[in-house]
Amino acid sequence: MAKYKSFIIHLKRSERRKAQVDDLISKSPFDAEVVDAVDGRLLSDQDINECYKEQLFLRPKYPFGMNSGEIGCFLSHRAAWQRIVDQNLTAGLVFEDDVQIDPDVFSKNIQAAQAWSKEYGFIQFQVRGVPEKCKVLDTCGNVQLLQPSPTLLRCSAQLISRAAAIHLLKETEKFDRPVDGVLQMHWVTGLRPVCVEPSGVSDRTRETGGSTLSIKTPKLTKLVREWQRMVYRRKVVRYSKKSFKPMVFGD
Repeated sequence: MAKYKSFIIHLKRSERRKAQVDDLISKSPFDAEVVDAVDGRLLSDQDINECYKEQLFLRPKYPFGMNSGEIGCFLSHRAAWQRIVDQNLTAGLVFEDDVQIDPDVFSKNIQAAQAWSKEYGFIQFQVRGVPEKCKVLDTCGNVQLLQPSPTLLRCSAQLISRAAAIHLLKETEKFDRPVDGVLQMHWVTGLRPVCVEPSGVSDRTRETGGSTLSIKTPKLTKLVREWQRMVYRRKVVRYSKKSFKPMVFGD
């Protein structure tokens, strides 16, 4: 019998997001469980050294170091993946605590996503617009399963099969960039996330107190980083066009 559950990643000290967590729980299509996010401020040097390696020799090379908040975020998603495995679920629906569900839309696309998750493993529900030029993999009514290239950033909401969770946990015992950056690298992980459109979720970061990951940087530093980010993204686009042998999630 298929088993599904929702997991909401929530940082305890983000009190302004508690109401949003309650709203997600009330609108979740499955029983929901709150995953206490890893607080990057509380990570010791030993904690960081156990999972973060700035030079993993992956290509393209990530141009930035990770701050403790980004490391905590990655570990939080790994904790959600681990629960999918430990609870022997067919798939887990993982939310960050700054998203809003539109129940009318989401109830339709989550049913389609359930049918697709066994084969594709990791299905995103994007809070940003999806590029028009995406490969259409399948349709179900007015719901489309799309494969953007490159894979879209952000991990606001996603349905993850147990097989995909096991695979991701193995592939990310060490990491050198944020979680959504790793998920773009199908040529490394063997897993290529896809997404559904319409998604039925929206971003409420601003309304819930702003990002918990952002740090203030001088204007010049910010400009240099933007240039480095642009160069890196161009490399990701180039790598995304390479052929690769994907992991097979079906029987």
